[in-house]
Amino acid sequence: MDPMTNARRIAGPQAKNRAVLLDAAERLLLTEGYAAVTSRRVAAEAGLKPQLVHYYFATMDDLYLAVFRRRAEEGLARQAAALASDEPLRALWDFSLDDAGTALTSEFVALANHRKEIRSEIARYAERFRAMQVAALAGILESAGVDTTAFPPGAVSVFLTSLSRVVIMERTLGLTAGHDDAVTVAERFIERLDR
Repeated sequence: MDPMTNARRIAGPQAKNRAVLLDAAERLLLTEGYAAVTSRRVAAEAGLKPQLVHYYFATMDDLYLAVFRRRAEEGLARQAAALASDEPLRALWDFSLDDAGTALTSEFVALANHRKEIRSEIARYAERFRAMQVAALAGILESAGVDTTAFPPGAVSVFLTSLSRVVIMERTLGLTAGHDDAVTVAERFIERLDR
């Protein structure tokens, strides 16, 4: 087959049906987990023919990556807005407590255990998220008079985002012991620094 013909076969990122398929795949990831995301299930969820999944995405990994990248780019934009707000730590904390975002991340992490390309993409975006957080936290901590040798911005970033993820993941399992105390400590820290 002529490579140009094959390149034209895969539709562009702005195609309407492509967006519908991405939405359907994301819904399945959130409601039933990555194992439920097959071309037939995605097509049925989207109300489209199964052949269209492979028209828009050459492989299922291409579909997974497109869902992940779309959500990650939205997340980067939301995080940038949070960090540029009047209360950046509060906004970052609220952003990191997003149940749907954490649930989707958990599904992608589980999927990444079996797919190297997805693992690499998650790591690439995680580095971008963390670098943005650390850069903003360096200024926030410094302006609050915090000794950044005792409380490095990278450590603060890891503590806050890890705490929020653990709270959300454990809550989905029905475990809440210690959550209120941990969240209270985090919020006191945030209030102190945001002032």
